Amino acid sequence: MNTATVSPFIARNKPRKDGLCKVSIRITHQGEKRYYSFNMNLKASDFDRIMTAKKRNESDKAIYNKIHSFESKAIESVEALPVFTFMKFEAIFLSNRDAGDEVATGFDNYIQELKDEKRIGTAVSYECARNSIAQYKYYLKHGIKAGIKEIKEYKSNLKYADITTTFLKKYQSWMTDNGNSMTTVGIYLRSLRTILNRANLDRSLYPFGAGKNKYSIPKGRNVKKALSQIEINKIYFYQAESGSTKEMARDLWIFSFQCNGMNVKDICLLKHKDIDNENSILKYQRSKTKNSKNIASEIIVSLKPESKAIIKKHGIASISPDSYVFPFLSKETSAIRERQIVQQLTKTINKYMKLIAAELEINKQVTTYFARHSFSQTLRLNNASTEFIKDALGHSDIRTTESYLDSFTTETIHKNTEALTFAK
Repeated sequence: MNTATVSPFIARNKPRKDGLCKVSIRITHQGEKRYYSFNMNLKASDFDRIMTAKKRNESDKAIYNKIHSFESKAIESVEALPVFTFMKFEAIFLSNRDAGDEVATGFDNYIQELKDEKRIGTAVSYECARNSIAQYKYYLKHGIKAGIKEIKEYKSNLKYADITTTFLKKYQSWMTDNGNSMTTVGIYLRSLRTILNRANLDRSLYPFGAGKNKYSIPKGRNVKKALSQIEINKIYFYQAESGSTKEMARDLWIFSFQCNGMNVKDICLLKHKDIDNENSILKYQRSKTKNSKNIASEIIVSLKPESKAIIKKHGIASISPDSYVFPFLSKETSAIRERQIVQQLTKTINKYMKLIAAELEINKQVTTYFARHSFSQTLRLNNASTEFIKDALGHSDIRTTESYLDSFTTETIHKNTEALTFAK
C-alpha cells in the first residue's frame, strides 16, 4: 500500500541571516520525512501568505506556481509507484526534473535576488547574458538578428534541456562571428553555468566541464594594461587647471594607483572610519567580493602623502566615521542611482585621462583599469612577492594575481609600496 504524502514545506526554524528560509517539498512515508529543495528562499510570513491567499499579485502568483509545479511533479512521481520507497521515488523524481523548465525563469529569479541584495552591476551583467543567449536562440529559429521585442520569444522556447554541448559550441562561434571577444563569451557562459548550477538537473544533462562530450568555457586573452614608471610619473606631474574636472580625473586616477588599484566604486564608498591617519593606513573590503561565498578579505593600503593630499583636496571633512570621504554618494543614494553615479564618474575619469595621455604622448588608451594593472606591475618590478600583491589586490586565488603579472605587517606594507611614491 502506498502511504507517502506530499506537501510544501518551509524551514522556518532555520532562517538565514537575511531572514529567508529554504522552501522544499516534504515527502512523508511510514513516519520518515525527507525534504527536496528547489532553490527558493522566502520569509516564513510570505510563504504562509502566498500559499493561503485567495488572490495573488503577479509576483506572488509566479512563486505559488513554481511551488505548485514542483509539488505536482512529486505527486506524479509518488503515484507512478505501485509500492513506494524513497529510492524508487528519487529515481523518478530527481531524473530530469527541471529539464523542461525555462532558462529565462532561472535567469529572472537570480537577477531579482541580485537586485534585492543591491548587487545592481552583477544583475545587469546577468541580464546581458540572458539577452545574448535569447538573441542566439531567436537566430537559430529565424535566421535573423532579434530585436528587443523578439527577445521575449526566448522565454517560451529555451529550456534547460536545450543547453547541450553542441548548443554552447555553436553559440560561441556565433558570438565571435558577430565581433564579440572570447572574454565576453566567457562572461556570458559563466553566468549561464551559474543558472544551470542552481537548477535541479540530472548530472547526465549538465554540459559544462572537462572531458569528452563536455564544454569548457573559454578564457579571454588577458591584455596587459600597465603603464611604465616613466609614464606614471608623467601623469603625476601633469599640471591641470586648478579646480577643473581634468584635475579631479587625474587626482582620482593617481589615488586609485596608489591605493592598491582601488576601483571607482570602492573610492566612492570609502568612509572616514576606513582611514587610520596615525599609522597612514587605509582598510577596506572590495564591494565586488563582499557578497562572495568566500570570506571577503580586508585590503590594507599604505596611505602615501600624495593620496592624503588628494583626500584633503577632494574629500569632505566630517566628524562622523560613517560618512563618505568623497562627495559622490550619500546614505540616501539608492542602489540603482549609486551604480549610475559610479558609471558616470568612471566615464568622466576615463575621458579626461585619455586626453591627458594624448597631451603627454602616452600612446595608450589610459583608463581606470590601467591604474590597477600599473599598481601590480610596479610592485612586481620592485621585487614585491606575488603573495603580497595577491593580498594587496584582494584576490582570493593567486592564479588571478599571476594573470595580472607575468597577511603582512604594517611595516611590510609600507616598505613594499615605496615605489608608488613620486620623485622628479
